[in-house]
Amino acid sequence: MDGSETYIHPTAEIHTEAFLDEGVFIGPYSVIGKHVSIGKGTKIDAHVYMTGHTLIGQHCHFFPYTSVGTEPQDLTYKQEPTRVIIGDRNVFRGFMTIDKGTVKGGGETKIGDDNYFMAYSHIAHDCVVGNHVVFINGATLGGHCFIDDYAQLGAFSGLHQFCRTGKYAFIGGYSVITQDVLPFSRVAGSRPVLFYGINAVGLRREGFSRERIQAIKKMYHFLFHSDLNTSQAVEKIKDEISPSDDRKEIIDFISSSKRGILKKQQ
Repeated sequence: MDGSETYIHPTAEIHTEAFLDEGVFIGPYSVIGKHVSIGKGTKIDAHVYMTGHTLIGQHCHFFPYTSVGTEPQDLTYKQEPTRVIIGDRNVFRGFMTIDKGTVKGGGETKIGDDNYFMAYSHIAHDCVVGNHVVFINGATLGGHCFIDDYAQLGAFSGLHQFCRTGKYAFIGGYSVITQDVLPFSRVAGSRPVLFYGINAVGLRREGFSRERIQAIKKMYHFLFHSDLNTSQAVEKIKDEISPSDDRKEIIDFISSSKRGILKKQQ
């Protein structure tokens, strides 16, 4: 095959109205439904199942036994034509599952670009996943969750419905998340989930300067290591930390939280 040639294995079942862009590869025994659209250069390995109104971007890779676009696990779903939208250059390892949205949740499950989803991870209905996110094996989202850019979810961690995870956050393995995880933070555990400081290793890997990391640490000192409540800590941050994208990210995340933020310390 050259870069523009589309390949479909003879045993694959492709609906005549499905759309395959140039360079798409479909492996043995995979099933592609009527309303599925697959972008340029995407590779579908053997035994992959794609259904529903599913839009897939370019140069993604779906490993065997992944399932995309299936009905949401929500008893209110009544066969509405809701969707899954997936960006470019994503990797989905074996047995990873993605459910489409519900009408009450906006009708879409959305995944951005350059993400890596390891085996058995699950994205439920109406979830939004940003860019450069990593799901370790078995990481699971309940419905309506939001995962921002560069976050990492540890093995077999689970997020309660409507929880959010901020940018560059790290969730340790086997964690049970029932409140929002702050940007740049590192949390792990269950009953309770504990805050283990900022995700300094991850931030350094992504090119954060020492000064930038120190400023984030100072903001979290006000939130976690002072006698201030959350509202007072936010005012302290506004008074003592120079305006920056990171400061705005933290303050906006806290102010928009509906489930509350995780604040228990190690």
